Amino acid sequence: MSIPARQPIPRLDDNYSEEAASTRRAFLSAQTGASLLHTAHYSLPPDSLRNNTENFIGVVQMPVGVAGPVLINGEHAQGWFYVPMATTEGTLVASYSRGMRIVSESGGVKTTVVEEFMQRAPLFEFEDARAAKRFLAWVDAHEADIRQAAERTTQHGKLMHIQRWQIARMVYTRFNYTTGDAAGQNMCGKATHAAAQWMLKNSPETITHFALSGATETDKKHSHMNLMHSRGKRVIAEAVIQREVLQRLARTTPEIIFKQRQRSAIGNQLAGSAYSGPHSANGIAALFIATGQDEANVVESHAGFVFMDLTADGNLYFSVTLPSVICATRGGGTGLSTQAECLALLGCQGEGKAKKLAEIVGATVLAGDLSLLSAIMADEWVSSHDAYGRNR
Repeated sequence: MSIPARQPIPRLDDNYSEEAASTRRAFLSAQTGASLLHTAHYSLPPDSLRNNTENFIGVVQMPVGVAGPVLINGEHAQGWFYVPMATTEGTLVASYSRGMRIVSESGGVKTTVVEEFMQRAPLFEFEDARAAKRFLAWVDAHEADIRQAAERTTQHGKLMHIQRWQIARMVYTRFNYTTGDAAGQNMCGKATHAAAQWMLKNSPETITHFALSGATETDKKHSHMNLMHSRGKRVIAEAVIQREVLQRLARTTPEIIFKQRQRSAIGNQLAGSAYSGPHSANGIAALFIATGQDEANVVESHAGFVFMDLTADGNLYFSVTLPSVICATRGGGTGLSTQAECLALLGCQGEGKAKKLAEIVGATVLAGDLSLLSAIMADEWVSSHDAYGRNR
């Protein structure tokens, strides 16, 4: 049975005008019968979306709640912060707020950005393994030339080092950059393309096959490699949770939390989880959507490790390590109207603020993990969702 062809989406001379958006909405309503009444209501000018969204028809209105305030004692984020969280999950903002109160009354969250890289990963193939081996030696001798070719394309990107692995007659590489306040995927792609073109032209070995990506950068995918070698910013958040605060606000104790942590670590290992804590993706996704990040980067950013210990004076040391937080304060969706407002709420608009935002992400994850783990151990998890999270 043949399926009738659908009409193409209308294109106008100016595809980023209200007229174009209205024409597309009318077309889609006629084609599908769907009403786009609410989608059509927005305050941002369509012209501001030229580098963000094609075939624009309107907006999905995502509710934004505010968690906090949370006290952060970071290298870049210092002071009290109200954290915007875009979510439709009831109880989420309330839970993060509770966790932020617990850590703040215990003295705050200490945050550190340990390192940062963004990658593109070309693949080179040769006639045989010996040719590939000679190519690797040539790369070692000409890394300065390769760096110069890459950095000629960007003001902010710096090629820090090139990882490489030989498999059979193939050489898999991973070009590692710092990218300033941008997330940097496109920046690194352009720079690596220029570097690879120089390598293709000047290599003394015949390259029989080349691809700009051999997939070891694991773009928009979780990988064990990113746990070991950061993609984005490696952020560590840590706090000492006071026994009295934990008992008063969460109705549990450091010993109960620590005991459960020892057991849930095995459960996470049994399941093969990418993150060893309760729910890092919840806070990261809500904060990413609110601030105009690439939401697909939650896949990479949520992975990591929770580590706890009991202190000598009976309190709880709680830490979160996120090896691959990919966030930006320039570029992408960060300049759009509401996203820019949420960044301004955090004091994270513009230059020199990406590490600050990454530290806020780490502190938010720690607070959310502490709150959820406390709710589970105080047997309040189900009742909280029943009271606040059910859409009756």
